Amino acid sequence: MNLRRTPVLRAWQKWRRPRDLPVPSNSFDVEDANRRFVIYGVLPLWFVPAMADWIMHRRTRIEDTTGTRESALHALMMTEAGVPVAMGLLAKVNPLVLSVMGGAAITHGATALWDVSMATDEREVRPVEQHIHSFLEVLPLAALAFTCCLHTDQVRATLRGGDNPDDWKLLPKENPLSAKYLAGLGLAIGACVALPYAEEMTRCVEAARARKAS
Repeated sequence: MNLRRTPVLRAWQKWRRPRDLPVPSNSFDVEDANRRFVIYGVLPLWFVPAMADWIMHRRTRIEDTTGTRESALHALMMTEAGVPVAMGLLAKVNPLVLSVMGGAAITHGATALWDVSMATDEREVRPVEQHIHSFLEVLPLAALAFTCCLHTDQVRATLRGGDNPDDWKLLPKENPLSAKYLAGLGLAIGACVALPYAEEMTRCVEAARARKAS
């Protein structure tokens, strides 16, 4: 099978533009520095507290307390963070993308409050875990803030209601991030976020079944 001719890859190639976004490592330009910090700093930093939070859940045996209810909230928060991140990485930043990012950041914060309120009633939430939550809550806001700094024209358009018809369309980036970077980031998300929290949900479901059977 020729992978180059698969419908998914053809659609991806059609979506992307030929010239990758340049992110020079030796530039001192403010825009370049901000972009480097977002893609090589803020996004990778997310994996550290995510893994640390998963470890804390294991140590406090989440499967024997809040179980699948809290684990489902974790999956919801990952979705609330993942959708705007994917849009910011793949699509042109316009009023639509900025509105989704802002709404997702607010929703993520509200869900985090719900999560902690549930957890503290039924299991031990240690000070270390609370500090980990602080990082997880502030990183989406940091990503949104840096994105706004990089696209001030689109922030103005958003505040004015987006008069251009393309302002409310999901469009490909004119200069996309490199495929190597996106592939590496995808693998890191799978290894540091998707797999650990899938294991957590599996553990919680199995514990719930065992309690039901006994």
